Amino acid sequence: MQITILGGDERSIRLAYLLEEDGHNVIAFAFNEDKVDPRILSQSLEKALEKSKLVIGPIPLTHDNVLLNTPLYSEKVPLEEIFYKMMPNQIFIGGKISEEVYKLAKSQDIKAIDLMDREELSVLNGIPTAEGAIQVAMEEMDIVLHGANGLVLGFGRMGKILAKKLQGLDVNVYVAARKVKDLAWIESYGYTPVNLVDLKDYLKNMDVIFNTIPTMILDEEMLLDINNDSLIVDIASVPGGVDFEKAKELNLKSIWALGLPGKLAAKTAAIIIKNTIINIIEELGVI
Repeated sequence: MQITILGGDERSIRLAYLLEEDGHNVIAFAFNEDKVDPRILSQSLEKALEKSKLVIGPIPLTHDNVLLNTPLYSEKVPLEEIFYKMMPNQIFIGGKISEEVYKLAKSQDIKAIDLMDREELSVLNGIPTAEGAIQVAMEEMDIVLHGANGLVLGFGRMGKILAKKLQGLDVNVYVAARKVKDLAWIESYGYTPVNLVDLKDYLKNMDVIFNTIPTMILDEEMLLDINNDSLIVDIASVPGGVDFEKAKELNLKSIWALGLPGKLAAKTAAIIIKNTIINIIEELGVI
């Protein structure tokens, strides 16, 4: 099968090579010549798209709903141009596809599939994200994690994975959530449950705080209760959950660690993406 890879970071490049190893004919576009094997690099969008059954965009697909996310390419690629040049029988796969982009694809009769809606990818992608968050903490803290007080905000997929890995490092793990059932599960795993309503009571005792909730949690009121020796690592997607400007004013060390899988474990992330794409291909019966 011919597959087109459009833009993205190191994960997309690794994905192209993995798909090639599986026997697919892979064409890449929206990468500078020094970033990808010229053997698979197309010089034009039209040639990259023709004859391909699958067109795979990056994670995230875009930052503004207008341009393709192309961190390894010096030129701009409008999303509109991509969908206008695709054929209705082609399938588009990308990550974090907005409603606006879905509408654009639909207007051209293009089937669009969001990788981030796939449970297998969301869960397994949490592993390199969690390890990356812990790596950030280890590099930025002046104490070891062993015996430190670590707070995880949120108990979704990411919060569950991160809390488990922190516990394995002998961190005193606190996990904050709203739902009573989540608080019960948190306690059953051996973590200290924190109701988000009572969050202020715990902040001053934390050495490191990891946020996984993509909505404002650590606002000015909360930040005022955090010690200057503490580290805040936000791994939530846009818009994040930390008032970074206020944190800076208060001299708090805070890091918004986005895209960790692509930065720290590109090959693992690419394998997870590839396996998810194979599942999609099998489910759709694409040959």
